[in-house]
Amino acid sequence: MQTYQKIPDEIRHPSCISKNISSPYQAGTPQATKQILYVDDEEILLEVGKLFIERSGAYHVTTCNNPLKALELLTYNSFDAIVSDYEMPDMNGIQLLKQVRRTGNQIPFIIFTGRGREKVVIAALNEGADFYIQKGGENRSQFAELVHKITVSIERREVLLALQESEKKLSNILAALPYATFAIDAEHRVIAWNTIHISI
Repeated sequence: MQTYQKIPDEIRHPSCISKNISSPYQAGTPQATKQILYVDDEEILLEVGKLFIERSGAYHVTTCNNPLKALELLTYNSFDAIVSDYEMPDMNGIQLLKQVRRTGNQIPFIIFTGRGREKVVIAALNEGADFYIQKGGENRSQFAELVHKITVSIERREVLLALQESEKKLSNILAALPYATFAIDAEHRVIAWNTIHISI
């Protein structure tokens, strides 16, 4: 059975915490960092995870010990990524993922759990999880892997959004031109074109 470091009483928290608790390692302000929603029914793991994830100053972590409350948080808060356990009361991590994706939200989603069954891994990835990480081992190394996967998933999402925005701008420019025009990429493939209507 894995053990975790004792956390001081002054940083213990209720079921969901957003901006009132700060890590002694945290640098900067929440407004200057990426916002992470961390969902797990193990309070001690939430506390340890929050400390490790925030220590670089790159992230601010909102913790929540109930997936239903996490869904409520998502309705009126903006997050850059979600980290979720698998086995939880009321709803497991994959069911939470399904609910998030059902709304059209493509936020990076990482399953971080002690359950390593192959069918759980496959189900998580099939439902749109970005990564699946199995808990276990030394705290520093497992949370270092988690932070790395958070960083990769957020950067990948940002690149995709930037590409979509670039394509949208290109499409708008082509649509505004009064004559037939197309755009090609570096390999001379047509990637966009406009449609003009000729009045006779």
